[in-house]
Amino acid sequence: MSSTAPKSPAVHNLDSTPASPPLAAASATNFVLGESVEMPSSTPQCRGYDFNQGVDVAKIMDAMMTTGFQATNMARAVEEIRRMRRWRLSDTEWKEGDDPELKDPAVRKSIRAKIFFSYTSNQISCGQREVIKFLVQHKMVDVLVTTAGGIEEDFIKCFRPTYMGDFSKYKGKDLRLKGINRIGNLLIPNNNYCQFEDWFAPLLSKMHDEQESTGKFWTPSTMIERMGKEIDNEDSVYYWAAKNGIPVFCPALTDGSVGDMIYFHSYKRSGFVLDIAGDITKVNDAAVRSHATGMIILGGGLVKHHTCNANLMRNGADFSLFINTGQEFDGSDSGARPDEAISWGKIRITAQPVKLYAEATLVWPWIVAETFAKDFDEEKWKEEI
Repeated sequence: MSSTAPKSPAVHNLDSTPASPPLAAASATNFVLGESVEMPSSTPQCRGYDFNQGVDVAKIMDAMMTTGFQATNMARAVEEIRRMRRWRLSDTEWKEGDDPELKDPAVRKSIRAKIFFSYTSNQISCGQREVIKFLVQHKMVDVLVTTAGGIEEDFIKCFRPTYMGDFSKYKGKDLRLKGINRIGNLLIPNNNYCQFEDWFAPLLSKMHDEQESTGKFWTPSTMIERMGKEIDNEDSVYYWAAKNGIPVFCPALTDGSVGDMIYFHSYKRSGFVLDIAGDITKVNDAAVRSHATGMIILGGGLVKHHTCNANLMRNGADFSLFINTGQEFDGSDSGARPDEAISWGKIRITAQPVKLYAEATLVWPWIVAETFAKDFDEEKWKEEI
């Protein structure tokens, strides 16, 4: 073996004698102005919207693709939704061994991707409720997943309004003494919940009667469907979900006012059962029995994981959009990027998922405007997209 030591990479020796000024300048020039490779001709150039062209919202949204940062991700979010809405089974060829009933090109062209739309409760607390209602009213999504607050606050708003407040103007202890609850910069008086409970308590007793007479247990999804039918209010998201046969999954339905009412009810009359096992079968089957699926998830936590986990049962969703402000450094599922979901099989390895880092109220209405609501025609949208 040679005794000659290997050569070390060139490094700057801070203790060495400085180079002469001309040599130092030449070295600095090389460091600062080193040559670069030519960018491929197909590489998009960064360029934003020029308002000298006037105010054109559609063109502004198009320009976001080359604006950079989260503006580009917002444009990619629009394109991902367009892709999941355009998909038809006819995009794939029928082959021997496939279901013979799916061989007809007309049948294949009629089968769309199933869209799972998931959102945290704050999206119903705020004005996003009306945006969500539009999607459900016109059957633009196929499965809903949310949390307890995302259910009860929709019904509460059918009785009494939520008010605008402020993030820092009001002190928590002062609001507490006045019977007013704060959600960010929104205010909800306790009376709102009291009126909801006055409506729900008799319905819960009636549902308990039906459980005893039929021997069938309620699941969160069937309870929500029943509530949607009983509310009979077109402002409600879940009125339209029940009317249009769109299932709503909420495995944590008891984590809020509905749970409070079940708790109080149990001391008056025991035996009411809310069966979450029945719904895990339904939500997983909704994914497994689909030819293609898309996930649109506003926020994180339970709604994100529950939707992704259902799609794991079919080896992942074909299309995916996450909109949240979560970061992945803490290992949380809420902050996890789509690439982590690919590693679990929750998103297919062939997919082109998008994560938009944004507070959803800032971006979701604009995304809907460029996708679901664009050139909307109630009778024709499904055929034309």
